[in-house]
Amino acid sequence: MVERYVFLKLVDEHATPEGRAAVRTEVERVFPGIPGVRAVRVGVPADAPALAAWDIVLIIGFDRLDAIPGYLESPPHRAFVDEFLAGRVAARKAWNFDLSTSG
Repeated sequence: MVERYVFLKLVDEHATPEGRAAVRTEVERVFPGIPGVRAVRVGVPADAPALAAWDIVLIIGFDRLDAIPGYLESPPHRAFVDEFLAGRVAARKAWNFDLSTSG
């Protein structure tokens, strides 16, 4: 299994509990229907240092690394990024991790 960790820093206007909740709601609505996505979790910072750096983390599970390009280009994901996140996000970073190997 591969997990993709996507960290989002929201613009000040949306960096609120309500803004973070809106992103969570949209992710939970859209991502389960994207081909290749096996699991989706959304987290918010648990402490002040994390909150200073990021507003939300998305943890998206895939069976294989090669499923990620299709997810990235899928119409639901493109709409989420280009229409929903546009204007809400100041910074975004993503990394993929293979959980099926031990080192």
